[in-house]
Amino acid sequence: MSDFVAPEEASLLHEQGLDTFEALWNLPLVPVDEPNVRGKGISTVYRLCIGERSYFLKRQSNYLTRTLRHPLKGETTLAREFRNIRLYRQRGIPALHAAFFGERNLPGERQALLLTPALDGWLDLHHYLLEWPELAEAERQDVLGTCGRLIRTLHSQGQKHSCLYPKHVFLRRQAGSMQACLIDLEKTRPLLPIRMDRVADIETLVRRAAAWDERCIRHLLASYLDVDGSDARIDDWLQRLARRRADKESRG
Repeated sequence: MSDFVAPEEASLLHEQGLDTFEALWNLPLVPVDEPNVRGKGISTVYRLCIGERSYFLKRQSNYLTRTLRHPLKGETTLAREFRNIRLYRQRGIPALHAAFFGERNLPGERQALLLTPALDGWLDLHHYLLEWPELAEAERQDVLGTCGRLIRTLHSQGQKHSCLYPKHVFLRRQAGSMQACLIDLEKTRPLLPIRMDRVADIETLVRRAAAWDERCIRHLLASYLDVDGSDARIDDWLQRLARRRADKESRG
């Protein structure tokens, strides 16, 4: 079975003897957290250093999900995530990238692994939200504007993240400007041509950003819509977000 090795990672992985599925699968590592269990399937995440660089390695055994591509037997969730990582890169949507991906179909077991470079030097949005009251106003505006532009890029490329939590948005400051990217792309799907899909992504984020008041959300929306902060369309979006939140809360 053909494996994927990113060209920019191939030399380092080869030098370290980690450019094959078997080498990465059998590498003794300590999980960063408790494995996820789904029925008879298991998914485990590890952090490791290869040379002087840090990576995350996900390994799965029979950890499957049914998709339109594989409605009966399902596919590993890592296969779906890898496919979306490549899609994001093709569409120019800032996101983590894959260093290695491979699958194996064995009697009674379907294995998959995905190696991604760690986002060292980046901080997730959750980190900024914890420190929100202490952040300077300029820093807050940068975070909100950068997040809004990131989501605008995502949606303009016809994709819905479907799990847009603060821990899945990463930011860093480089060369004087703030950059953002996305992780955890497993649930990404094509954006439907209705506004509700876009509202759903943004509402998922702002509902978990308790530190943001209406003024903050207005700035986020102004950046997302690429309009002035006084534009009437922002009020319409605020109403739509409020209705969706009320609906979610009423359903528990």
